[in-house]
Amino acid sequence: MSRFWIFSLLLALSMSMLETARAAEPQPQLVDIASVDPTIIIDLRYATEKNVTGHALYPRGTRALILPSVAQQLAGAQAWLKQFKYRLKIWDAYRPKEAQELLWKYAAKDQYVANPEKGFGSMHSYGVSVDATMVDDWSQDVTMPTKFDEFTPHAMMGYVGRDPQVKQHLTLLQLAMAHNNFYGLRVEWWHFTTADWKKFVPYWEDPTMSQAEKPSAPPKS
Repeated sequence: MSRFWIFSLLLALSMSMLETARAAEPQPQLVDIASVDPTIIIDLRYATEKNVTGHALYPRGTRALILPSVAQQLAGAQAWLKQFKYRLKIWDAYRPKEAQELLWKYAAKDQYVANPEKGFGSMHSYGVSVDATMVDDWSQDVTMPTKFDEFTPHAMMGYVGRDPQVKQHLTLLQLAMAHNNFYGLRVEWWHFTTADWKKFVPYWEDPTMSQAEKPSAPPKS
């Protein structure tokens, strides 16, 4: 049996376990982003093959869930962008810990992916982070520094390229999110976390963090 088929079989088994876990675990604290602001476009890349693993990590029909307060922040960012005739597109929102384990298992284990077994894992698993880009008035993707999950130096949130249109689009996205209480992530221009993340994430459980350490900004995704 080829390595591809072994990988596919293991992934299918993992997906089945993830779907069972999601069905069994109630999530009353999370809301569907589309129910809060239906004008925000949802395109969950981990429910498709268009991600760093090349495989779907979410069950079919997965909704974009987030904490209610974060959903309101996104609605604020959407309203801010509309004055410039742009809208948000969400590539990822709440990510179950089982899915983070799949991502860690099948993606490169580097500075971009949070180890689910270390500290408190991914910000996505607490409903405090989203991966976002922009579309125009015709719902067409705008030019950005990179594609989703393109982990290269070009994905840094501080764009240093020469395309003024890319710079303008990224600046607009960052301003929309900053005006609505989001942090960016240094190595991923598309990743944003609510500035209130410490209210919801047990960062003190990270054994690598001393009692005196208080993170000023959220870590990896």
